[in-house]
Amino acid sequence: MALAKSNGYHASDATSSLDALSELYSNTFAVVKSMALKAAMDLGIADAIHHHGGAATLSQIVTRVTLHPSKISCMRRLMRVLTLSGVFAVQKPAPGDAAAPANEAEAPVYALTPRELPGPCIFKHTHGRSLWEMADDDAAFNTVVNDGMASDSIFTMDILVREHGEVFQGISSLVDVGGGNGKAAQAIARAVPEVKCSVMDLAHVVAEAPGGSVTGVEFIAGDMFESVPPANAVFLKWIMHDWGDNDCVKILRNCKKAIPTKDKGGKVIIIDIVVGTGPSDQKHRDVQILYDAYIMFINGAERDEQEWKKLFLEAGFSDYKIMPIMGFRSIIEVYP
Repeated sequence: MALAKSNGYHASDATSSLDALSELYSNTFAVVKSMALKAAMDLGIADAIHHHGGAATLSQIVTRVTLHPSKISCMRRLMRVLTLSGVFAVQKPAPGDAAAPANEAEAPVYALTPRELPGPCIFKHTHGRSLWEMADDDAAFNTVVNDGMASDSIFTMDILVREHGEVFQGISSLVDVGGGNGKAAQAIARAVPEVKCSVMDLAHVVAEAPGGSVTGVEFIAGDMFESVPPANAVFLKWIMHDWGDNDCVKILRNCKKAIPTKDKGGKVIIIDIVVGTGPSDQKHRDVQILYDAYIMFINGAERDEQEWKKLFLEAGFSDYKIMPIMGFRSIIEVYP
C-alpha cells in the first residue's frame, strides 16, 4: 500500500522543511541555556566540582550539593545542557583512574572550564498548578495549548503520511491515544482511507471535538491510564514525554492489551524524540537536549534509546524499531 507523493514534491523538500523546524525549535529553546546557568549557580555545581579537584562524577556532584535522590535524573539532564553550552567539560575517566569510584569507572567526569558562570523553575512551582490543570481551568490558555499542538500535528503528519506512509501498511484499524481534536488521525484517514481511525481522549476533550461525519474519524471518551480501545495499532504522538517512567509503563501496558500479537500485525507507533538519535549536526542535537531540559518544567522527560528500551521491556513488549527520519524526532514501532 504505497502512498503516492504529490506531483513535484521531493524528499529533499521534506528534509528542508524539517531542518527549518529544527532551526525554529533551536532558537525557541535557546533560553533554556540561560535557565541552566542560573540553576548551576543556585546549586553551587562549580563549587562542588572544584571541591573534587576540578573534575567530578555525577554522584560526587550530587552528594556535595545535597540534592534529593529523586532529582538525580534531572541533574544528569541539567549537566547535559551545561556541557552542551560549554559551561563545563565532560570527559571519560582514564583507565585505572584511582579518583573514580569502582562502580563509576565508565561514568562521565564533569570538569571546570576557564569561564565564569553568569548567572530552572518548575511550572507548577511557579504557577501553583500543572500546565494541564491550568489548561482545564483557563479556557484561553487551553485554546493556546491545543492550537499549538494542532499546528504541530498538521505540519508533521503531512510529512509523515506523504514520505513514510509505509508505517501504516498492513493495519486495518488505528486508535490515536491522547489525540485531542483529531488532526493527526484525520491526516492518516485521508491518506490511508482503508485504515479505520479513531481518537481516544478525556471526556471533556471529546465533548469539544468535531463530529465524525466531518472528520472521518471516531472519537472515544476514555482514560489511557485505565484502558485503550482495541485496534490493530495504537498511535502515540508527542505525548509520552509528558509523563514519568511509571506512568509511561502503565500507558504502554494498556496499549499492549489493546493490540493483537506481533504475527498478526499488532504494534504501537510512537512519534517522539530519541535523544542522541538522528542527524548528528549541532542543530538537531541542540533541539533534542534543550527540549529535554524544557520539558522538565512540566515533569516530563525526553529519553535516549536505552531509556525507551527500558520502558518497552517493563511494559512487556518483545522488540522495537527506531526510525530517525522525522528531523529531530523519530518514528518508533514497538511490537508485543
